[in-house]
Amino acid sequence: MERKSKSAMRIDEGGYALVALLVVMSLLALFAMAAASNVTQQGQREREKEAIFRGEQVADAIRLYYRSRGAQGTNSLPTEIDQLLEGIQIPGRTKKLQILRVAAAKDPLSRSGEWKLIGPTSQDVATLVRNLTVYSGGVPPTPRNDFRALAGLIPQMMNVLDDKSEHTAPGGEDDSASSSGPFLGVTSRSQRNSVITYYGIDRHDQWIFTPLFR
Repeated sequence: MERKSKSAMRIDEGGYALVALLVVMSLLALFAMAAASNVTQQGQREREKEAIFRGEQVADAIRLYYRSRGAQGTNSLPTEIDQLLEGIQIPGRTKKLQILRVAAAKDPLSRSGEWKLIGPTSQDVATLVRNLTVYSGGVPPTPRNDFRALAGLIPQMMNVLDDKSEHTAPGGEDDSASSSGPFLGVTSRSQRNSVITYYGIDRHDQWIFTPLFR
């Protein structure tokens, strides 16, 4: 058997070294992609937490506004976010009480930064009722006492147990117009699946922040 020359051995060693280098570079690339994905996911998680925090503040502001106007059905609901930002008049006080921060009036999940306003007769409310019913094991949510006057306006929920289609978010932004007239909640214009869930809901545009059931 012939022995390989030193030059041939050096070529073989160089080839092995090149293959090893390519393997290491591939592994590093995979690790970098995984790290970037984790960073992106963590960033989305933080934005979602902020969206929930702000959305619940909007829901609380709607509740306070509704009560300050007598809690008399749709006539007591706000018709635009600016009314919540302006605050409510308290008897005996000359200055209005602030009920919503400026920051909370912005949606951190959408490019536009605008919440979509949800009216009491919107099909989105029926979808929320269905999602909450599934989340609670089949028990429909009950409107708060001061919002009972609006219960009859909510569209009837359909296919309570058939929610498979709702888990595939189309992505992108919802640029449709907000409900005109009175609104009792807001939702994000982001049509993406979420990292975290809100009452079992894993789509941004189905997170409806409303005082109706809170």
